[in-house]
Amino acid sequence: MGSEWREVALSEVADLTGGYAFKSRDYASSGRFVLRTLNISDDGSITRDDAVYLPEALCPQYERFVLQADDTLFVMVGATLGKVGLVQSKDLPALLNQNMWRIRARPGVADPRFIHYAFRHAVQGSLGWASGSAREFVRRDDYRNLLIPVPPLAQQIAIGEMLGALDDKIELNRRMSQTLESMARALFKSWFVDFDHLKDGALDPAGWEDRPLADILTLEKGLSYKGAGLSDYGVPMVTLGCFARGDQLIEDGIKHYVGDYRDRHTVRPGDLLIANTDITQRREVLGSPALVPDVNGADAVLFTHHVFAARFVPGKDQVWRLFAYYALLQEGFRERARGFATGTTVLALPPAAVLNYSVPMPPEPIVKAFNGAVLPLLQRRWQMASECRALVTVRDALLPVLLSGARPGRPT
Repeated sequence: MGSEWREVALSEVADLTGGYAFKSRDYASSGRFVLRTLNISDDGSITRDDAVYLPEALCPQYERFVLQADDTLFVMVGATLGKVGLVQSKDLPALLNQNMWRIRARPGVADPRFIHYAFRHAVQGSLGWASGSAREFVRRDDYRNLLIPVPPLAQQIAIGEMLGALDDKIELNRRMSQTLESMARALFKSWFVDFDHLKDGALDPAGWEDRPLADILTLEKGLSYKGAGLSDYGVPMVTLGCFARGDQLIEDGIKHYVGDYRDRHTVRPGDLLIANTDITQRREVLGSPALVPDVNGADAVLFTHHVFAARFVPGKDQVWRLFAYYALLQEGFRERARGFATGTTVLALPPAAVLNYSVPMPPEPIVKAFNGAVLPLLQRRWQMASECRALVTVRDALLPVLLSGARPGRPT
């Protein structure tokens, strides 16, 4: 990329400022979105899960902390130290909370998207600078002086657009996946909660008997693994860290294991798993169901002792799996799981909370018809998840190549 590239301190091309420690007593149910560290997803996108808001009447005094589209966010303290986020137009209007820095490209000097990718690449090697006894943190001056490669503005824009197009496609796929998830849940609710279209003739649900899930499945607890068996290779293993609100496993939480295990500790793509532990104290993960994804084509995937695997009545796995999955996603079961939680520091879900959960059990032909309606939606979701993994791989491979005009590092 030639001599036109320069290696400069971040402060020459971007401004870096901190957020504000807003008072929880000022929060309201509506107003201006206050973006906190928990609102940055693992993929860098912004979520409004557990969002808090500041009344508009209080906002004028906090103009310094107003966010703009294409601002880069960096978590500089705490458990999620090093997480990088990107603000988009859909996330606004918003204010920046404490424990984060806002990195904003200087107009006419730097392209915001380029700065985001250059910083994200440079910061990977910087977290060794973290210091602090009770809570790790990094110093702002270190990051103001962080060296990043900077080409002429036209090249910055081109690189930002190229990498941004990949991220935009990933985001579009994820939004489409969420839409398909909503459609599938709505189908289950229509068929088996509201009983739409099933109230005539032989399909009348009034004759369906409430039966416990134990009639169609049992639960298997996963592997109590040894830390020494964790590795960068080996058999993929679903951990508690793979579970979040929603119904898809977070693949970043998958570990690999080279220790001993038994066949009963394995599942296969499409199998149903249920989180039996929660360390959040908010009971958001406890009892969450998820279907095992395709993990790089692996025939078998391990699951830990913090997870149950559903084992169905012989010959009925393909019939009842999706029915049980969507039944466990209903709010009725979510409330039940929260009520059954035991423990103070670590919350645990007893098997009976799942096995004794009763639902109106439809005849098998209706369940098979439901499977035929919902499976194409799930297959499309899985296809888009695979596309996202491929796009992330391409983006992450391109990033260092496109930024190879200079080598970022810590200032001397």
